[in-house]
Amino acid sequence: MPRSIRVDAVLVQAVIAGALSFAHLHDLAEAAGQTGWKAWAYPISVDLLLVAAWRRLRTARQDKAAWTWFVIALVASLGANIATAGLLDLKHVPAWLCIVVAGWPALAFLGGTLLVHAPAEPAVPAQAVDEPAAPEVDVHRTDEPASAPAPVPVPELTPAPAPVDAPAVPAALLDHARKLADAHHASTGSPMPADVLSARLGLPAPMTDAIAAQLQLT
Repeated sequence: MPRSIRVDAVLVQAVIAGALSFAHLHDLAEAAGQTGWKAWAYPISVDLLLVAAWRRLRTARQDKAAWTWFVIALVASLGANIATAGLLDLKHVPAWLCIVVAGWPALAFLGGTLLVHAPAEPAVPAQAVDEPAAPEVDVHRTDEPASAPAPVPVPELTPAPAPVDAPAVPAALLDHARKLADAHHASTGSPMPADVLSARLGLPAPMTDAIAAQLQLT
């Protein structure tokens, strides 16, 4: 379904007013001796200066230069509309009006340049709000801090004695001791004690202990 076009009455009124003002400015410029395309350029020049001044006023309400050029453009537009209402004989335009129309382009160019390149008003800095200072509070302790506990002495650990490496038992000696242990077991029916093996071999205690450990004797 096509959308319906809504006609804005304000927009229609603006178009009609702009067209009539444009035509009046053209007729006045043409009557003042500006023929051809020059007569059509005058309405554009007046309206552009009016729009530039209005845009400047939107951002800088207190700009006196913007108000000055806005009034000049408004007087030029309003004066042309009134002059073409029959108050002025367009066939016999006075010389002063021809001078004003001829000098308008330079005046409009000057106004437009000043409006566009004028520096913007500096922003007013916000006033700092004085905040009340926080009251100073003196803190005094009435109790004495507890003394730190004395360090507990840590007992020194006595390093464990390094294990003594068992002496190496020669294979021949181990075979001889095994034969003695087997003979004792065969004759008595019980394993050969370690002390008996030590007495039979006649060796130092570390060597005897190593042989007993390998033969699993008690």
